[in-house]
Amino acid sequence: MMGEKREDGLVVKGMVAPPNPIAQLQLRFKDLESNFHSWLSKQSLAVEAAVVTATSAVQGAAIGGFMGTLTSDVTAAFPTPPVDASLSPQAMASFKQAQALSGGPLMQARNFAVMTGVNAGISCVMKRIRGKEDVQTSMVAAFGSGAMFSLVSGMGGPNLAANVVTSGLFFALIQGGIFKVQEKFVKPPAEDIFYSRTRGMLANLGLQNYEKNFKKGLLTDNTLPLLTDSALRDVRVPPGPRLLILDHIQRNPELRERR
Repeated sequence: MMGEKREDGLVVKGMVAPPNPIAQLQLRFKDLESNFHSWLSKQSLAVEAAVVTATSAVQGAAIGGFMGTLTSDVTAAFPTPPVDASLSPQAMASFKQAQALSGGPLMQARNFAVMTGVNAGISCVMKRIRGKEDVQTSMVAAFGSGAMFSLVSGMGGPNLAANVVTSGLFFALIQGGIFKVQEKFVKPPAEDIFYSRTRGMLANLGLQNYEKNFKKGLLTDNTLPLLTDSALRDVRVPPGPRLLILDHIQRNPELRERR
């Protein structure tokens, strides 16, 4: 594409590079994501939990369906037994376990949708109530997803209650171990420890870009209950994000109490 540009006071012809469609798509996606997080942060706990659960379940279903297509050949090795087959409860439980782990696309989509949806929903509620994400939040969410997975997939022995508790505990222990390993080996820089809660708040609001403003003004986690419009203005946070941040602090029970 031809264009004009001024060079030494003269107008000369030059080539204007066409816009990068991939970069434009990424920017548009980031804008949509930011607007979505901003909208979600203003909703009630019930609405936020429902939306997060639904979106995560859809993502899990897509992943499960894809994995189910890869394991379709394995599924053929576990034919459905005849109705009058005299199988012991233990044998039937083993058969269901094999089916749950190697089922077709629809079965795996259902299983993954339940796991991811329940996990995300519980995490959302816990983070909203407690104001932070830690190993306890992670393990409680994992316990819930494991228990629901056991119910829908039919994994385990003939004792349904024991299966639910066992699966929940197994998922919780695995998730807790992963969380601790990540916490140990993926430590943030020393100064970031003082901004962990601030970072989580900004991420929930879709305002991650303003973390550097907080750091420049030394607005650490301890200052969150004390934040005012003028303090945010001093660190060059625009009016719109200022309103979202102050509204979030006002609606957070713990921060409101300390304030």
